[in-house]
Parts: sequence; structure tokens; C-alpha cells
Amino acid sequence: MGLFVFSFSEVAKMLKNVPAGDLVRKDELKSLFGGKGYNLAKIFSAKLPVPPGFIVSVKAFEDYHKSKNLSNELMDEIKKYIRELEIDTNRVFNVRNDLYDDEKERRIPLLVSVRSGSKISMPGMLDTILNLGMNDNSANRMYEITNNKKFVMGVYLRFIQMFADVVKKVPKSEFDNCKINSDDFLQEAKKYKDIYKKFVSEDFPDDPYLQIKLAIGAVFASWNSSKAVFYRKMNSISSSLGTAVNIQMMVFGNYGQNSGTGVVFSRNPIHGDKELFGEYLPNAQGEDVVAGHSTPHMISYLNDSCRKIYEELEKYSEILEAEFKDMQDIEFTIENGKLYILQTRSGKRSSQAAIKICVDLIKENKISVREAISRIELSQIEMSIYSSFSPQEVSELTPIANGLSASPGVASGVVVFNTSDAKKEFSAGKNVILVRKETSPEDIEGIQFSSGILTSCGGVTSHAAVIARGMGKCCIVGCSDIEVEEDHFNFKTPDGIRKVKSGDSISLDCCTGNIYLSELKTYFAEPSEEFKTFMSYVDSFSTVKVYANADNKKDLKKSLDFGASGVGLCRTEHMFFGEERIEVMREMILAKGNKKSEAIKKLLSFQKQDFLEMFLEAKGMPVTIRFLDPPLHEFLPKTKEAKLSVMNNLEMKPEEFDVLIESFSEFNPMMGHRGSRLLISYPEIIKMQTEAVITAALEAKERCKDIDIVPEIMIPFINHEKEIEFIVGIIRECADSIILNSEINLDYKIGTMIELPRAALVADKLATYVDFFSFGTNDLTQTTYGISRDDFSKVLKDYRKNNIYKFDPFCRIDEDGVGALIKMAIRIGKKGNKNLKIGVCGEHGGEHHSIRFFESIGVDYVSCSPYRVLSARFSSALARIERKN
Repeated sequence: MGLFVFSFSEVAKMLKNVPAGDLVRKDELKSLFGGKGYNLAKIFSAKLPVPPGFIVSVKAFEDYHKSKNLSNELMDEIKKYIRELEIDTNRVFNVRNDLYDDEKERRIPLLVSVRSGSKISMPGMLDTILNLGMNDNSANRMYEITNNKKFVMGVYLRFIQMFADVVKKVPKSEFDNCKINSDDFLQEAKKYKDIYKKFVSEDFPDDPYLQIKLAIGAVFASWNSSKAVFYRKMNSISSSLGTAVNIQMMVFGNYGQNSGTGVVFSRNPIHGDKELFGEYLPNAQGEDVVAGHSTPHMISYLNDSCRKIYEELEKYSEILEAEFKDMQDIEFTIENGKLYILQTRSGKRSSQAAIKICVDLIKENKISVREAISRIELSQIEMSIYSSFSPQEVSELTPIANGLSASPGVASGVVVFNTSDAKKEFSAGKNVILVRKETSPEDIEGIQFSSGILTSCGGVTSHAAVIARGMGKCCIVGCSDIEVEEDHFNFKTPDGIRKVKSGDSISLDCCTGNIYLSELKTYFAEPSEEFKTFMSYVDSFSTVKVYANADNKKDLKKSLDFGASGVGLCRTEHMFFGEERIEVMREMILAKGNKKSEAIKKLLSFQKQDFLEMFLEAKGMPVTIRFLDPPLHEFLPKTKEAKLSVMNNLEMKPEEFDVLIESFSEFNPMMGHRGSRLLISYPEIIKMQTEAVITAALEAKERCKDIDIVPEIMIPFINHEKEIEFIVGIIRECADSIILNSEINLDYKIGTMIELPRAALVADKLATYVDFFSFGTNDLTQTTYGISRDDFSKVLKDYRKNNIYKFDPFCRIDEDGVGALIKMAIRIGKKGNKNLKIGVCGEHGGEHHSIRFFESIGVDYVSCSPYRVLSARFSSALARIERKN
């Protein structure tokens, strides 16, 4: 066993000696051998037909990146393992210098594949070379054995092109434009070698050992290619992981009609159904299916054409899924009627499939609920309820084309044909549909900026399909109805006349495969039963409850549909901005005497009705109502017409009106006359809002006698214990009087928002007056940092560029600063009131990393926008699991 190189059998022995529960050691081995090599060793251990080979470990990668070269010591090890591979396979790697050759038994040339293998799968991002070891001598020997010039030429030319592309960056198009004029494989190979020499200014290497040295170095170097760096950044994969290299004996799916290559999933990666799903391409080699150059047959073709091989594939798929306890993405090759498993990995799947597969695996007792939750990514929760088009709108349209549904959902947007245009249109705020003949790994950034992908070639296991599913992008592939002219920035529709140009709008229905020549509106679909089941598992692990920010019955209903446990923030000011109400609000602010009293009565009526609807919809769940927070000038008229309307209603003179309006202006409204300060100046607002809350709750309780309704009143922007003492006194006096006169028992709670550093510092004093704290992390962040969140975007770019901030503290909680204040306020607050309920209702309440922090410091609930409720519920459960682990 070498220092840098290990055979599949050696790694299999290591794995066998690791106890089943030793996850740390297994992770160490996966880090050393990469995910692909680790899995190949397990396939070998399961005695499945895997082509033999060896792994150049991540240690060799690290050594290479220090010296920028493959050491002589490493090359000696590789030669040793090549010799062992020759013995195992009875083939010869270097025909030219074959020391073992027997003229009576002309052995088959040993060709190998050179593939990357990072710990975390990065499909298509790192380089691969097939058929390595090929030269003129090997080509002649292969022809002597096979008597098949077409086969030998295909193997030889593919190798030269792949080697030139990966090792020396010779454009593939140069070889694509080279015409094949004969069946003389040596003559045609010379044409390819001449192209190589033209670009590289040196001869194509014929020595297989030099080939393998250059190939391994190129695969190592591809770790830092722009596409690989972008993919790692997009998926938060550490750049320090590195990659191993897997050297495997080549088997040939292009040997003839009794051969082929394919990709199969042990379950459907689009919908999650338990069935073989995949594609097969007869008489083809390795990368042909995933590259998307051709549109292969569905896997059922193999069932029809060779039932025995199909049944073997079914059996091996079941074995591999049982071994890895997850849906597997399996590459296979059939060489002259013999099936080989080339590699397996956990398959990329749509969000919907990911949820269904986890639920099914739990039911099959293959994984635990804890493990299932840990496997799901946050983005998959967010994308799980994918959108759909209106059936009525679609029924009135005729599709312009139809392709293969590769990743579910719908998308509408402007057509682009390359990454730069995708980025440009996305930056302009548009939804983008990337259209290509076939995608390649170089398109990864364009796919990231796109809402949907459309290709005219390729199948459902092609690069476009796999990447789209993994990124949650809807995708249609193999749409042979259209003719894509990338250089001319258009595609032709099936009639051959109409052209869809760059900038035109189309819509993709990736459930039916239909394409429409218009931009359709999208709607959220109903969650599946599997999704509801999965979220019930999630809730069983959650310790932090998830409430919603909802200002009306509609938002509350949507929040409850998404599983919210109540309302953590009802912003009453949002209830005043309707066309009818804003006029009344302005009169309440500006009028005096009877007019002011009449306006307050009208607002009371509006508010009571709003609160009543919310209490009835919540059915006893907590509803936290924040009293008026913004400064009054935000409600005042801005336009000439609006000012004239209010002035006439109040029967005021223009000069008097202008002076009155000006009196409400503020130099710094964010730090000005708002929240508790406003309520103290206008106690009539406190009384009006208290009456609205309490009378609405009493009526709701009378209507629904079996539901316990306990309204929660929240006071904003508190800074001093005397402020809260004053406001709470008015609320209690008003509320208790109404309840006493109603003869209905009603409990209510009063809380305050902690949005200012001083409030956090005197939390123990504030806590003696209230039942709960809710941290308004938006204001707490900007007052702690001393900068408005609206202005922060101006400096964030420079701060990130200079590595001052790693993230935006207005999006993710700053644990060391703002987080420390929250942690301290909770600790001392509970000294003032041991039964204090703790919540968070700023933007951070729906952010994954922030929720993990809140869970660790004893927050009882977070409140977020309706559409973040699902992801927040998931984050809460995952936070508990991660902390326990």
C-alpha cells in the first residue's frame, strides 16, 4: 500500500475495518479518497462488476498544489499500480514497451479513464479523460483483435480530442470542424495530432506514462477552474477539500450494437417514485449520455431490447441503494453483452423528489427521521412548493414545441443564448430562460442566473438536467422540435418559419414539457401529501416555534397554510394605508376637536373589524399586535391633489395647512418621534388601539366559545422603563375597564419590542412590566451599528471587497455584536420576570443561520414573512439536530 495511491481492493479493506457507527473515520476516508473513489471501493466490496482500478488520493493533490508538479515518488507508485492492473486484467498498458507480451497471445491494450473525485460531488465541474493509453501501437493492436476500424477510430479520436481539450485547452470546435475522409484510423488520428501540434507547438505525446502524468496534473488543476470555483461558491463547498483522481480500466460501450452506455437512477429524480429512471444509448461511450450531444432512449428501451441486462441493472440498483441508504445515480456500460457499473453516487433530485424519497425511506425503515431532516437542504424546502400556470390561461394557448421534462416547475422570462446575456438580463431585474443546443459545465453561471433551461438536445440525465434539478431550476431538454442557432441568437419553431429571438418572452411548463410563446403568470401549487408528512416530522424536532408577520386576514391565512403557529407581528400602521383609511388617518392627525374625535371613532371601527377577522382566522393561536410605530409624517399627503383634498375636508387655509404639515417633518425619522415616543405624545392612539384589540377579542370569544383567545399587545421602540410604565398603565386601565363591563373573562398579554441598545441593557427593569419580549432585529442592528439599513448597501460592497464583513448583518444576525446584546437581554430580562416569553420579529427571524443562533440562546419563537415560514420551520428543526450532534 503506497503513500499516495491505493487500489479499490485496498480501500475496500479499510472500509471493512471501520465500525458501522464510526462516522468520523468514514468521513476521514471520504476526504482522503473522494466521494467517487470511496463509492467505487464500496461497489468493489459488494462484489458488483466494477472495472478494476486505483485512486490517486487527495494527499497527492495537496502535494501537487505545493510543488505544481507530480513528484517522481508519486509517478513510481502509479507505475506500480498500473503493472498490478495489467496483471489483474490480462491487458497491457504500453504496447510499445511491453515487457510481458507473448507473440503467441497478443494481449488487449489496457486503456484507462482518468476521472476526478472530490469528497462532495461536483457534476461536470472537474475534468475527465477517457481512453488514455492510446497510441498508434495500441490502435493497431486493437484492430488486430477486434477487426473493427470504426470502433478503433472512435476510441482514438475521442482520446486525442479529450486530452487536447483538458490538458492543453485546445478548442473542441477545431476537431469538430475536421472532416473524416477515410476508415484509416492512423491517418485520421494524424489529422487530430496535427491540430494539437498547431495549437500547442509540440507533438502529441505517444508515451502512455507521460499521458497519464499530464492527465492527472490537468485534473488536479481543474479544481481551480472558473466553473469549479463558481460551483463551490454557489454551493458553499470549501475550496480546501481538493480532489482525488480515479484511474479505471476502460470498458467500451461503443464496441458495437451489443454494447452501450447509460445512466440510471434507483428512483425517479423528478417526482421521487420508486422506479428505475434513466437513459441508454446503444453503441456509445462514457460521456455521450451526460454530455447531451445526443438524445438517448429511455431506460425502458433496454428492458425491451435486452431483458436480462435490465434485470441485472435492477438488481444492482437495489443493492447499491441498500448499501448507501439513498437514491443512487449509477453510470453503467455494456461491453459486448457484459454489464459494468462504472460509478455510483447519491443522485441529484428535484426538491419534490427529495422530500418524497426521504419520506419513503423512513417508511421503509432505511433511515431515521433525524437523518432524513439532515439530508434535506434549505433550498429544497423553499422550492418544494413549485409554481404552476393558470389552467384556464394555458387552455387558451397552443404550445410552440414540446420537450422532455427534466426538472419540475414552471418558468417565464426573456430568452438568452449565453451566460453573459443571462447575467445582464438578470441584473436588469428580468426573469431569464437560457436556451442552448446542449449545456456544458461552462454554462453553470448562466444556469444560476436563469429561471428555466431549454435545450434542443440531450436527455433527462444530461448535464443540463442534472444541474437544473440540483439547483432547483425548471428544465426542458431534448426538445428536437426547435432548431437552436446560438451564433444568431434565435431558435426556429417546428414550422421552420417563426424565429424566437434573444429578448423575446417564452414560458416553460416543465411538468408537461410544453413551451409557450408568451409570458404567463405563475401561482403556488398545493403542497403534496409527502411534503405535509415531512413537515410534521420537522415540527416534532423543532424547539423554536415559527410565527408569521401578518397584517391582515389574507396574509394570516397564507401563513397558516404554510404551518405558522401564530402571528408574531401585526403592524397596525399597514392597516391605515388603504385609499379610504388614509384620509381618515390624516384627519385624525391634523384635525382638532370633534373632527379629530370622529376620525378616531372611524379608525377604531376599522381596526376592530381587522382584528376580529384575524382572531377568528387564528382560532386561538397567538396574535401579537404592535401598536402604531412610524412617525406621523409618513401618513401625511405628499401630492398637490392629496393635500388639497385634506385641506378642504378640514376647512383650513393654505398657509395654515402648510405650517401644520411642516410641523410634523423630522430631521432623522428613523430615530425620531416614533413608537413609544409617539404613543406618549398621543395617548388617544393607545386608548383607541387598546379598545379595538380588546373589543375584537371579546366578540371573537363570544362567537367561538370553545376557543381560548388571548390577544397580545406589543409596544414598539421602548428605550426607558418609565416609558413602558406610562404606556402599560393606560393599556391596562382601558382594557380592564372594557373587560369588566363585558362580563366575559378575557386574558391578554402585554409585551415590548427590544430594538434599541439601551432597552437591551435595562431589560431586567423592562421585564417587570411585561409578559414577553420581541427583538426587532432590523432596528436593533442599525442602532447598534449606527447606520441605516437603507444606506448600508452603499458600503457593503466595499466592506466585502476588503474582507471587513463576511456577510450582510441586516440579513444574518451578527452574533458577536447584536447577538451578544440579545443574549444578555434574555439573561437579565428573565431575572426581572422568570416567565418572560422571548421572540424575534425582524428579518433575521426567517434566516437559517440566525435561527440556529436563536435556538441556542433560548428564543421561544421567531416571526417571519408568510413565504419564509416553511424554511424557518425547517431551520428550527435542523438547528436542534445540529446542536445535539
